[in-house]
Amino acid sequence: MFSLKDRVALVTGASQGIGRATALALAQAGARVAAAARNAEKLAGVVAEIAAAGGEGLAVSMDVADAEQVKAGFRQTIEKFGKLDILVNNAAITRDGLAVRMKAEDWDAVLRTNLTGAHLCAQQALSSMMRARYGRIINVTSVVAETGNPGQVNYVAAKAGLIGLTRALALEIASRNITVNAVAPGFVVSPMTDPLPQNVKDALLARVPLGRMGKDSEVAAAIVFLASEEAGYITGAVLDVNGGLRMG
Repeated sequence: MFSLKDRVALVTGASQGIGRATALALAQAGARVAAAARNAEKLAGVVAEIAAAGGEGLAVSMDVADAEQVKAGFRQTIEKFGKLDILVNNAAITRDGLAVRMKAEDWDAVLRTNLTGAHLCAQQALSSMMRARYGRIINVTSVVAETGNPGQVNYVAAKAGLIGLTRALALEIASRNITVNAVAPGFVVSPMTDPLPQNVKDALLARVPLGRMGKDSEVAAAIVFLASEEAGYITGAVLDVNGGLRMG
């Protein structure tokens, strides 16, 4: 495990799935972790898990789609820990439907949370990181951002936008010793994929060379690496964690 001792991280969408696994993995690597999400009860459980393992965590109730809540959440984190070194933009929602019938509110909600929310969080993180001339920003995108997926034009557009945001921001702030990268999970066992019918899961698995769905801990491990000192010469990259689903 890469050491993140003396680092402070904030993870959005940390109440479950990849976000929860990432918060726990960062804490295990030595970081103090602000776990942010809308569900206060689940967040309390994540922070309790961090504490039980000997780490230090903070529950931050925050909807990334709300600019004022984002400002308040980052202010709470800085007041508690004194700085912020690592931001993991993981919060995401889905509002699936065929493009021809997609409601404007479903389009707007997904773009606001999955893309604009990441931008708002990065803005808040950068003030602390630029002063310190150090930072790691990791955006959680998706394999569908690279392949497309029917019935998810809003989700795919937002996740593809995250790749563009990653590369543009990486160029803007490289001179401040701040790296910006993305992780693109494939089909991972999570609350987002659990409701899928078994025949749909079987069809998905048939496309994965490794023949199984991923684990949230495997995505979290990739994020810990990108947050580490050892990844200091990597920026503007997209790390695929998808069992070989997309090659090249």
